[in-house]
Amino acid sequence: MSDQDHILYVGAQLPKRSETFVYREVLGLRDRGVPVSVASVHPPEADLGDPRLEGLARDAVPVYGRGIRGKMAVPLDACRAAWWRPSRGVFETPLAYWPKHLLQTEAGYALARRVRGRGITHVHAHMAHVPATVAMSCAAALGVPFSFTGHAADLFRDRSALRTKLEQAAFIACISHWHRTFYRSVLPGLTDAQLPVVRCGVDLADFAPVAQVAEPRLLAVGRLVAKKGFDVLIRALATLPADTTLTLVGDGPEDASLRSLAVEMGVDSQITFAGALPNDAVRDLMADAAVFVLPCQEAADGDRDGIPVVLMEAMARGVCVVSGDLETIRELVADKIGGVMVCPGAVDELSDALAGLLADPDQRQRLASAGRDRVAEEFSLEVNLDRLQAAFANARLSR
Repeated sequence: MSDQDHILYVGAQLPKRSETFVYREVLGLRDRGVPVSVASVHPPEADLGDPRLEGLARDAVPVYGRGIRGKMAVPLDACRAAWWRPSRGVFETPLAYWPKHLLQTEAGYALARRVRGRGITHVHAHMAHVPATVAMSCAAALGVPFSFTGHAADLFRDRSALRTKLEQAAFIACISHWHRTFYRSVLPGLTDAQLPVVRCGVDLADFAPVAQVAEPRLLAVGRLVAKKGFDVLIRALATLPADTTLTLVGDGPEDASLRSLAVEMGVDSQITFAGALPNDAVRDLMADAAVFVLPCQEAADGDRDGIPVVLMEAMARGVCVVSGDLETIRELVADKIGGVMVCPGAVDELSDALAGLLADPDQRQRLASAGRDRVAEEFSLEVNLDRLQAAFANARLSR
């Protein structure tokens, strides 16, 4: 038995500019000498603007490529042995979803055929829905352990055969202690060893602390979707002094409605809608912000955030943060200690918090310094790569 794993990472779109937490893990493991191959359900993003990410995109094995139909993805005996375990998850899903689940299972077998000669010893997925379905069947066909990291919409809105995945996984990387409790609510009896806490890590070397900014400039970054609470932020901005500005980075389905709301509230001239930007550009914008704001909330469809990585990045940068008070985020931001937490959806509370912070640079500095310390202690990339490698090693020793 080898003492070194060759990990296959499966992602929905790998690499994807906004999913820094996935490609940082892959590149971090490679930097430590761990062989890592990557597979992408959808084609990787184009024009990533970083040579390492461009290389990762070129290396990515397509999940939906030649070999899904018309050819046996893996030898027949392997299919017979492996089919039932991943495929039975179809019974957890609505009848209308069965064809998709079975196609994803078949895609996993096809992926196994493509990577069979690489010596893969473990398959890990980021996102508990489609990537984990593909990874589960790929691992079964290869006869190696499978694991996954769940996040937010993949667990709350787009859940798929989760109980089966929890049963089949060698371990489930938990981005929070709250996630650990959540998984046990689905499958009681899971042990701590099966549920290691592995945070989405931030490379502190890339996010050096910056000097405090005197001007009342706010920064918000995220997908323009309901769970981010940007509508609440725009309404709060309308109650702040007219010289307060907001840079809103991101794209998404609520772009038009948020722009209309800004006009309606009379603050469109105070907001810069920057669109989606690469991570290094966001990092630079953090140096010009007095406060970083992400007023997360639960959307009407049940979608909500886990622990947003961009919050960790802002804290690592030494910027004071304000966030919506969700249970998962409390593990990162201690209210009035490492930042300020406000009731989700509460415009007045968010407005009061922002007004108080903008008027008190000493408080901002104190919260920013404590926030940076919290990230260094618990959410750094190095700390969590150690935890992840330990989980892979335990899975290898348990075979």
